[in-house]
Amino acid sequence: MPFQAHPLFYNGNYYIRPMESVNIRVLQTADDPIIANIVRTTLTEFGMNKPGTAYADPATDHLSTLFDKPRAIYYVAEIDGQVIGGAGIHPLDGGPGEICELQKMYLLPEARGKGLAGKLITLCLQFAKEQGYTHCYLETSPELARARKVYEQFGFEYLSGPMGNTGHFGCDNWMLKAL
Repeated sequence: MPFQAHPLFYNGNYYIRPMESVNIRVLQTADDPIIANIVRTTLTEFGMNKPGTAYADPATDHLSTLFDKPRAIYYVAEIDGQVIGGAGIHPLDGGPGEICELQKMYLLPEARGKGLAGKLITLCLQFAKEQGYTHCYLETSPELARARKVYEQFGFEYLSGPMGNTGHFGCDNWMLKAL
């Protein structure tokens, strides 16, 4: 079921609740199909429903298993018990131990543009620092221009090629941030 915002204020398209009412918590197994749906729906929205992206990645269906390891975490954002998105930190597959990856950062359309992405990224980067990572890597694409602007605001810089072995050959923008 899609997120139903309560009529607290109107943003020109629909009524939304302020982001202060968002609860951010750690992913639970029951969240797996909900987050997988958000990931795939978002990628479809931007024409990224293709091989080499999280859309076709089998791990997308089992994020609680993927993130159930040392130095990894996935945060889920919800309003009134309805999951509206999430983001996580995971060791960079095939990369040096001091580099983590910001992964599966997706929000429902009605949750975008309200600072929630920034809150999730901040939590993820704080966790990464606490875990001793020195750099955070991410993969994205030109189709996700709005997300790229957010990453740039957080100090992520573009790389000339990919790092590690993520299997996401459909992403052709690679970014890194020193922590």
